[in-house]
Amino acid sequence: MRTNNMDDNQEIQIDLLELFYKLKGKLWLILLITFLSGIGAGAYSRYVLTPQYTSTAMLYVLSKESSMTSLADLQVGTQLTKDYKIMITSRPVMEEVVNSLGLDMSYKDLKKKISVANPTDTRILTLAVQDKDPEQAKKIVDEIATTASDYIGDMMEMVQPKIFEEGEVPSVKTGPDNKKNAMIGAAAGMFFVLAVLTAGVLIDDTIRTEEDVERYLGLTVLAAVPNREGSADKKTKKFWKKGIGKHEKFSKAGKSKERKL
Repeated sequence: MRTNNMDDNQEIQIDLLELFYKLKGKLWLILLITFLSGIGAGAYSRYVLTPQYTSTAMLYVLSKESSMTSLADLQVGTQLTKDYKIMITSRPVMEEVVNSLGLDMSYKDLKKKISVANPTDTRILTLAVQDKDPEQAKKIVDEIATTASDYIGDMMEMVQPKIFEEGEVPSVKTGPDNKKNAMIGAAAGMFFVLAVLTAGVLIDDTIRTEEDVERYLGLTVLAAVPNREGSADKKTKKFWKKGIGKHEKFSKAGKSKERKL
């Protein structure tokens, strides 16, 4: 049993070594495909994808109108921010914003443009809207902040969130990230070429050396006669079987491809 296990382990190591040398021999191709994929993805991101701009507004959550704030009020306000995050992106709010601004999109499309965040241990809600038009992004985020504040006040019958920072027209685009997309493209190209080369090694059943005959067919090779110059199959060798006056061509599967008496 130990012998079999050792043979199996040796076979795996030889396969990995063969794969290593195959990849090493094609290192130039791997690097070339990786480089071209990265350049292509970066160029596509920069020249094809539409730039996006983000405008941000902030709301402050209150639990009640009072000049004195107790610990209970702070705790209630913190819990309310979780509910408000859901209500801001609710269908009634989104539909009213679409109708007010006359946007050429559905409320579901508008919802995809919005992100609502609550910084840790605060009662502040941050609304961010991304759009290809920077001025449009500011209009949308301001309208959402106003509409959501009124809607929450009416539905919760509590003090509505206060808008303490309106959006501004962004001057710098926030997407797409060309460097990130280029790196993703390069990684995808490298993975593809490695997969193709690995598959080529795994499905290649050509016997090239005497060691392959002994390893896969269990036969002892006495002599090897190379093909004549100009032969159609230069990679395949004809091996003599011990004690038999004939020669055959073998594959790793052990099947005879050609037999001559």
